[in-house]
Formats: sequence, structure tokens, C-alpha cells
Amino acid sequence: MSDDIETKLSAARTRLILDKPFLGALVLRLPMMAADAKWCKTTATDARAFYYNEQYIESLSLKETQFVLAHEALHCALSHFARRQHRLKHRWDLACDFAINPLLINEGLSPTADALYIEQFADMTAEEIYPNLDDNLDQQPQDRHLYDEQNENDGSPPQGPGDKDQTDKPKAGGNKENDPADSKGTLNISPTGASQPPPLSKTESQNLAVQWQQRLAGAAQQAMQAGKMGAAMARLVDHLLQPQLPWRMLLARYMTSLARDDYTYMRPSRREGSAILPSLRSSQVEIAVVLDTSGSINDDELGEFLGEINAIKGQLRARIVLQCCDAQMNDDGPWEYEPWEELKLPKEMAGGGGTSFIPAFQWASQLDRAPNLLLYFTDAEGTFPDNAPHYPVLWLIKGKATVPWGQRVQLN
Repeated sequence: MSDDIETKLSAARTRLILDKPFLGALVLRLPMMAADAKWCKTTATDARAFYYNEQYIESLSLKETQFVLAHEALHCALSHFARRQHRLKHRWDLACDFAINPLLINEGLSPTADALYIEQFADMTAEEIYPNLDDNLDQQPQDRHLYDEQNENDGSPPQGPGDKDQTDKPKAGGNKENDPADSKGTLNISPTGASQPPPLSKTESQNLAVQWQQRLAGAAQQAMQAGKMGAAMARLVDHLLQPQLPWRMLLARYMTSLARDDYTYMRPSRREGSAILPSLRSSQVEIAVVLDTSGSINDDELGEFLGEINAIKGQLRARIVLQCCDAQMNDDGPWEYEPWEELKLPKEMAGGGGTSFIPAFQWASQLDRAPNLLLYFTDAEGTFPDNAPHYPVLWLIKGKATVPWGQRVQLN
């Protein structure tokens, strides 16, 4: 049976290379290894190899085999092994599967019967899906994600009868035959298949994240040259390859560049002497802030955003004019804050409708004092004005939508 399974996997991989060169190039980066059925019920990856249960692969069609190969390769290419951070492992694993499967289905691949899919999660990242999974904890990922340790008190149900605890590590001085890897990190292969590999160390995870990002870029370039790169996949790759600087750093850098600090040679007071020396003078900066209240952004996120502006504005002597907008302006606004006043989220923010950015820029154009900068906090899913205003605009975007003009900052 092993020869037949290897032939089937090779045929599925070859078909991906021909039909879906982006996914095929990523799959080629994962060595395929038959795994011991005691720990691998379906398929698995540790970001170093693709592990499979022979009986499971035998039960799949050729098209479904392509799906599971691409599924594991995307876990690696999207660096899911390096992005979990503080999140609970079981919920994170589910979020990663829900993020990947819509992409593969949109690419025309045939999902397996156990593939997790919810239509509303399409075009969302694992980080965006994760908070929405409170009611889905009884579900199981379709595969094993072996690259990180289990969280203590995670509440994750076991993968299945006989599955080994994912937190187990090789013990120093232990029996080498029982260790998933020997001292060189190579897998022990038994007649029944590969043993379960150990989790990635922090250094391994960091190194693999860099390698997979390079592989992702290379695969995307090959697919684009062949003219076989889907639009959804192209947007995702472009999003992942953007410089991932923290949005707070970018916001501070942009706002600080507006500071009106300059030297003046105006004659000083006679009490300061007759010499005319340069002195530093600061002018007040006018900043307009617009919050998208269409319902896609919650109050906690809005409050966090305003808190960050509040921390910066005092250093700039910035006066803030705050307004809320969905498809139309909030009747209770605007709210004005002097540099010494604390910026707070308004108590009444009617919204929840569609999104149009046109009313906000019409409002800003009628202000008594034109803003030196307009900050717009939104998901960028709406109608834009045809032309950019004469003042700079900084969009702080939740999601992957693009903007036609202005400076875009990704909220990670």
C-alpha cells in the first residue's frame, strides 16, 4: 500500500504544480513522511515536513489529496507557527483552519469531508477569526499542528483516543528510542511510520518564519509570471509581505513629523539682554479624527486607538476635533479637545449602518481651521471621495482593504 500512497501523493503534488503553481511551489518545500497512526490520524505539519496517515490518504480522492497538501503548506507559508503569541492553542488551531480553507476553496480545490469551513470567515486572517470562536470549542482541527506547545489550562479537548499529549518533550538523559528526535533533531522512523516530532524552539520558529516568508514571495513571483495567481491569494500575499511595523510606532512617527517646531530670531525681552539668539517656538497642530461606527469595529478597539492618540497629542500641542461617521455624520458631534484635555470616547455614538467616507471629508472641508492631518479609523469597506483633500490623510485600517489615496497603516 505504501507505494500506492506515495504515487498518489506525488501525482497530487504534480497536479498542483501544473494547475496551481503558487500552491505547488509551497508544497514542494515540505518533505512527505508517512507517520505512525498512533499519533497522526489524518495529516500534520511541524513547519518542517508533511506527515500523513496512510489509511487517511487512501480514503481521499486525488483532488482531496491536493487539498490536504496545500492546506499544510499554507499553514507554513502563512507562518501560523510563529503568530499564536498569547492565544490559546486549540482556538488558534481552529482559527488557522478557518482562515486557510476558504482560500483553497476559492482556488477551486475540493475540500475533504472533515475540512472546517464557515463562509463568513472568508477573507479574514486567523487573528481576526480567533475572537469569534467562543462557541466553537467543541470542534476539532482537521489536522495536527505540531509546531508549538500546548497552553496550560487551555481547556483543549484531546485530539482523539491514544493521541499523545502535545506538550511532551524529550527529556534530557531519557531513552533515545522513546524520543521523537535524536540529538541532531532528526526523526526516528519506525516500521509503522515517523514518530511525533518535538515542538519548535523559539530560535527554530524565528528562522523558519524568515525562510517561509522568502518561499512565499518566491512562489508568488513564479505564479504571477505564469499568469496563474488568483486575486484573493495575491491580496493575501501582498498583505503578508508588507512591512509589519507596529501601528503605534507608525502613528507616532507620522504625527511627530507634523510638529511645528522652528527657530525664531525675534527680539527677546530687554530683561534677557541685548544679544539676539535663536529660540525654539512651537505652534499648535490641528488634527481631525474620524471614527468609523458602521459596526465592523468595536468600542474596545476605538478606545485603544484614541488612547494612543491621547498619549501623543500632548507632546505635539495638538488640538483634536473628533467626529463619528458610518454612512452619515453623527448628529451629536463633533467633540473638541485642547492639547491639555484628555481624549475620550463619546458616550453616544449612533451607527451600525453602511459606510461612506464622503460625508466626513465634506465636514472636514467646512471646519473653521483646516486640519493639518486627518486620521480615519476604519475597515476601509465603503465609498471614497473621488479626489484627495489638500491636507494629509492617515488611514488606520482593520482588515486587508485598500485605499485610493492617503497613507495606509495596517492595524495588526
